Amino acid sequence: MAWRKQIVDWLDLRLGIRDLLEQNLTKYLLPRNINIWYTLGAVLITLFVLQFVTGILLLIYYVPDPAEAFLSVTRIMNEVPFGWLIRYLHVVGSNVIVIALLLHMLSVLFMKSYYRPRELTWLSGFLLFNLSLGLCLTGYLLPWSQLSFWATTVATDAAGAIPLIGDEVVRFLRGGPMVGDVTLGRFFALHVMGMPLLLGLLVGLHLFCVRRAGVSRPPFGPDYEPWEPQGSFRHQEHPGGIPFFPHYTTKDTAVIFFFLAALLGVVFFAPWLFLPPGALEPADPFVTPAHIKPEWYFLWAYQTLKIFPSKMLGLGVQAALMTFLALLPFIDRGPERRPARRPLFVACYVLGVLLIAGISVWGHYS
Repeated sequence: MAWRKQIVDWLDLRLGIRDLLEQNLTKYLLPRNINIWYTLGAVLITLFVLQFVTGILLLIYYVPDPAEAFLSVTRIMNEVPFGWLIRYLHVVGSNVIVIALLLHMLSVLFMKSYYRPRELTWLSGFLLFNLSLGLCLTGYLLPWSQLSFWATTVATDAAGAIPLIGDEVVRFLRGGPMVGDVTLGRFFALHVMGMPLLLGLLVGLHLFCVRRAGVSRPPFGPDYEPWEPQGSFRHQEHPGGIPFFPHYTTKDTAVIFFFLAALLGVVFFAPWLFLPPGALEPADPFVTPAHIKPEWYFLWAYQTLKIFPSKMLGLGVQAALMTFLALLPFIDRGPERRPARRPLFVACYVLGVLLIAGISVWGHYS
């Protein structure tokens, strides 16, 4: 292996590779009390890579045309070697990503990890969450099934409640008055090119913010002390902490494999959870299903529009909630991060989660 050492030495002399690895792996220290919730970022990166790989493989056989889309997906499932596995991994994987994103955001909220100077980290993560939902929405239409056609019709129809410009927004999203071939072309372009590019940029910005500011210390334990940033930039150090490699990466790997095992469990034993019967019928614009509903992560928004007497009011409530969440680091400015000393926040947090979950269940059975 002398040739390998010579190559590494040659590169190290010019790029300082060994020093770079040491500074970012073995000498990069994390809080000693770091918990399992901090591993969700690595889980999400793994799942995004899996989505990218399976998406590329599906593109080899998928035809983005209303007359061929459903047939091409059927061909992938029944004729292409391991096509069913690749498609199930892509479909189920997108739902697991939403679950991991929700858990990641809820843990950040609970531990107030968005506290300054991490406002940009929170904002980039919040945009990533919404962009991921956009990817799910655009990808949902591509199989051109009865379920995807009408779910997209319902989802795009909601934009019509926007005052003054609602009809124009709907026409822009669909490319016409109804969901059709132009809609499929636009959603396909956004799903395979536009949104993935933006997602890659946002992931890079998010990781850069995390690395530059440093990992926030979990607000638990008797030794915890609030960390106040100074007037100028300062990376948060953790003297006496654990090395990123191999200590923390071992925990990362364990949680990643847990999520992959859960993903494969659904793929092999319960794929129907995310592919109901309506997803197995080709789209028919002239036959409206009796109880068409959006995906589970849009049910709260769907039911909110039904609760209020007008769609405009429902959209206003949703917009207010999302704006509040996006600006939370600029609203919640107190230095205290320990949940036990923030009873009002914890009460609102628990009630908010229960309310969203309850409205979603209501939307499912309504």
